[in-house]
Amino acid sequence: MEELKPVPPAPKKKPNPILRLLAFLLTLALLLGAVALVAYRDRINLDAIKRYFTYRSLERSDSGQIDAFQFDSSGRGGFSSLGDDLLVWSSAGIRLYSPSGVEYLNDALSLLHPVADIRDDAAVVYDAGGTILRVYADRTQIFSLDAEQGHEILSARMGPGRTLAVVTRETGYKGVVTLYGSNFQPTMAIRISTRYIMDAIPSQDGKTTAVLTVGQSNNAFESTLALYDKTGDEAFAQCSLGNNAILDLSSSGDMFWALGETGLSIVSTDGNTNLICDYGGAYLKDYSLGGDGYAALLLGKYRAGSSTTLTTVDSKGETIAALDLEDQILDLAASGRYVAVLTASTLTIYTRDLQPYALLDNTMGARNVVLRSDGTAYLASGETAQLCIPN
Repeated sequence: MEELKPVPPAPKKKPNPILRLLAFLLTLALLLGAVALVAYRDRINLDAIKRYFTYRSLERSDSGQIDAFQFDSSGRGGFSSLGDDLLVWSSAGIRLYSPSGVEYLNDALSLLHPVADIRDDAAVVYDAGGTILRVYADRTQIFSLDAEQGHEILSARMGPGRTLAVVTRETGYKGVVTLYGSNFQPTMAIRISTRYIMDAIPSQDGKTTAVLTVGQSNNAFESTLALYDKTGDEAFAQCSLGNNAILDLSSSGDMFWALGETGLSIVSTDGNTNLICDYGGAYLKDYSLGGDGYAALLLGKYRAGSSTTLTTVDSKGETIAALDLEDQILDLAASGRYVAVLTASTLTIYTRDLQPYALLDNTMGARNVVLRSDGTAYLASGETAQLCIPN
């Protein structure tokens, strides 16, 4: 019987050097592309690609304007962007329109002092000093609050994940902050009897609530930002904002922004950083806290006159860029990495370092601009609005 000999193993196939080189070059290209995307993200026009796919079905002019549409509004109020839609809020109620003018929502209300606050995909609209509050998302009303007399609503702010902070009056206290969870059930109440509560806002991560109070310190007016954790028992930090009347609050990243008549205060959510950037004696003409990690300020040397300086300030209180303007500014808005400046004849959109990004010469008499994070903007005037899409 013939002895079986073991079969020698098949020789290993040598890798193709050309394929190895191509794989290496492809990996290197992807790595360099990722690095370049991070390093030059402000220069790469990714938003243009996003706008193309989002609005490619809409007909627009050569300048990027969608046909204007009529909307129903009366009395005092304003405009905000909610998702892709335009939210119109006024003393007559709340309406929501698509970019082409389709009315998705019509909530008739009587609001003496209507105010709105937007965060992510939800909006709260309330009657300041009144008793009516509504929250909207997904093109519908998702929460309503009708306060009792004596518990009037002083302010309301949306938090992350459709949470809500509401400041009301309450007998025996100088203000009460009620935090609502995403199911709009109360989760915490902060009651203060020593200083008047003016406003409150949750942090970006929802772990801290900043409460704006006013009172006296050494017989002088003082604004203070008190920080509370989720227990709400006692403030873990008290940050003085000085003798400065605060006009607006915002939360971005791990910072709270408190904009006042004489300066901008930037407070970290842990209370360890409290920067105060004064205006150097200039007058605050307009502002926007809607930018991603920066504030846009329109400052003037004189109270009257059109000569102003547009300045963007980062979270360290440092000036990103400054631009002198001579035209009368009708409206200013910041969103994402863009800043929009509206005059009687033009709409100019800048990047956060105030480099020109887009220009529209025909504003159709618009008086307000609603800028969105992708660089598009609604122009509104009277009862007419239109969406503008940079080319």
